[in-house]
Amino acid sequence: MGLTTKKEEQLRVMPIIRSSVSKSKDGRYIIQRTTITNIKPVAYYEAVLSGKLAVVEENIEEELRAVA
Repeated sequence: MGLTTKKEEQLRVMPIIRSSVSKSKDGRYIIQRTTITNIKPVAYYEAVLSGKLAVVEENIEEELRAVA
């Protein structure tokens, strides 16, 4: 059973979360590292900084589809 198109779109815009676990060089500690990666179009941040966010929200889905 495959994913629906709507679910695929939801997953595509979610942040990428990576987690890794390793041991310190001296072996005394466990190091757990989590990296969260968000991908947003440059226009989004330009709009946030200029205060024009409402205009960009309409175009975010189109731009994310172009990136994917």
